[in-house]
Amino acid sequence: MTDSEKPPIRLERDGDVAVIVLDDPPLNLFTEETFTAMRAARDEVADSDARAMVFRAEGDLFTGGVDVGRVFKDVSGGAEGSRLAADGIRELQAFESLEVPTLALVHGLCLTAGLEASLGCDMIWAADDARFGLVERVVGLTPFGGGVQRMAERAGPARAREFVMTGGLYGAEKMLEWGVVNRVLPAADLVEKGMKFARELAAGPTLAHGATKRLVRAYLDGGVAAADATVPEIAGPLFDSEDLKNAVESFLADGPGKATFEGR
Repeated sequence: MTDSEKPPIRLERDGDVAVIVLDDPPLNLFTEETFTAMRAARDEVADSDARAMVFRAEGDLFTGGVDVGRVFKDVSGGAEGSRLAADGIRELQAFESLEVPTLALVHGLCLTAGLEASLGCDMIWAADDARFGLVERVVGLTPFGGGVQRMAERAGPARAREFVMTGGLYGAEKMLEWGVVNRVLPAADLVEKGMKFARELAAGPTLAHGATKRLVRAYLDGGVAAADATVPEIAGPLFDSEDLKNAVESFLADGPGKATFEGR
């Protein structure tokens, strides 16, 4: 298979961890083919027995963003633009709704659609050389794939306005300071240490992790009161799980930290 025939996304497995890899050199640009392949990979993860997911990229940069010439060339006006935006939001919401813990490992340049996909993950780890940007202002556009509101969710509204309105590139340490990324590592260590962390998540109580994701979302959607109201229906069923029953028995017999989990 030649490079031109190679799909821009591939799905790998590392034990219980599914790994979605963006690999479309040299710029890892997002095209319609990329979005389609991302959707297929996400759906495959959702239907699999994977217990955690990593999103990463090959090459010198994570992504140069959307391929404007290919993605926007057929957008004839506002109605088509609205459809494109609605599709993008729906896909990102489905990505966020994966039941398993998700981690983006970002290095080099990370722009527009690639950053929005990363913001759809539960956590982002960044290489110390990473630079982030939602730069749609250069074509007279605001980010339409969910990036504005998710930056505001993580960094706060004033910082989101600055980030988007300036169209600047912000380094990993600034993104750590703002709460957009969870951890910054040397570039040479990012994948190795990130995958180790993902394997630890996958070996944990993944049913409980899924419940945690839903509680955080309930808080983000409606505040503490809304999240409090959902706790019984989200956390209560965990008492029926094999993982909880076995872990309680292990705790009582052997003390904390000895239990193993199967995601059941």
